[in-house]
Amino acid sequence: MIVKSFAPVLTPECHTLILGTVPGRESLRKQQYYGYAHNPFWRLVGEICGFDHALPYPERLAALNRHGIGLWSLIKQCERPGSLDSNIKNPEFNDLAGLFVAYPNLKKICLDGKSTEKFLRRYQAKNPLPEFTLLVLPSSSPAHAALRYEEKLIKWRKCLT
Repeated sequence: MIVKSFAPVLTPECHTLILGTVPGRESLRKQQYYGYAHNPFWRLVGEICGFDHALPYPERLAALNRHGIGLWSLIKQCERPGSLDSNIKNPEFNDLAGLFVAYPNLKKICLDGKSTEKFLRRYQAKNPLPEFTLLVLPSSSPAHAALRYEEKLIKWRKCLT
């Protein structure tokens, strides 16, 4: 199955970008970042940024942007059956270098999990990026069950504040 990512969600004031690999099946169906109900992403960022994670999707995006945080996927398009990053094949990357040019206030990238880090290293091997702070978050995916929600929250809070 060919999977395509969404447009970036950020404003010129954003200083931090949360970068995932590519949306999962339920996110694609809903056309929403982190649309899978069991993924605690919105609960995590809502608690850290002080907004209700149950707000309508456009309001959650706006609240995140008001806190200087944007969202995007590193992979523009790939082949992937299901939603597991381990099944990604033939990734075509989004223009992260171009995003830094278009949004010069971006100074920090928080990667949602080790899979995103692996793909970012592949991207960086061919695409130079300006200097920025890079932090790897524990994956918000429910498939990453090595950490409890409370442990993820502590680590996410350190990265996003």
